[in-house]
Amino acid sequence: MRAAVDNEMIGQTPCRGVKLPRMPQTEPHVLTPLEVSRIVRSATKPHDLLISLLAYAGLRVGEAFALRRADIDVSGGLVLVDENLAEADGTLVFDTPKSHQKRVLRIGPSLAARIGRHLETLPGGRDALLFVTPGGKPLHYHQWRKAYFDPAVAAAGLTDVTPHDLRASHGTWVADRYGVMTAAHRLGHSNASVTTRHYARPVAGRDDQVATAADIWLSGDGATDPVV
Repeated sequence: MRAAVDNEMIGQTPCRGVKLPRMPQTEPHVLTPLEVSRIVRSATKPHDLLISLLAYAGLRVGEAFALRRADIDVSGGLVLVDENLAEADGTLVFDTPKSHQKRVLRIGPSLAARIGRHLETLPGGRDALLFVTPGGKPLHYHQWRKAYFDPAVAAAGLTDVTPHDLRASHGTWVADRYGVMTAAHRLGHSNASVTTRHYARPVAGRDDQVATAADIWLSGDGATDPVV
């Protein structure tokens, strides 16, 4: 309606003063590291690596789909996130990440080594995608989830887990241990408030640990802090 006013199609918007209802926020399903490990071990290769990147690097699904050989520094354990694969009306489109910000993420040595072994079997040059269909085409989200992700979740004995839940789990783990700002960087958020609003969640048991620590603080014995 504002656009109609701007284009002089109507003189005044009938929506003035109308407040829209707030959209309900659905809570992400935050998994434990052990649950994620079961999903990874249950996935077929190389999709176990893709799932690992969602959970242990916090990538968006489209960012993982768009990873190329040139984005991986195996020896340095680094992943360059500078592209996203999105789907619009059935057409796949490569674009910048959602935040339009490139970022470099460090991954663990074991995951880097596993990706390195995958790269050795990968045909093509520096622009070759890491993860493709059996026919060598870019992945479609719904097809990939039905063929590879959901079966891995079921084989792990879990239900109601989405690929996005792995990203939310990563954000929660990182925020809990290393702070919200670090989690925001890992997830590619320019504003940490997005991280706390949509991703990071309190970890079960932390409130009990804080209460125990507060009791020690009250006694004046700060030598040991049980909150880790």
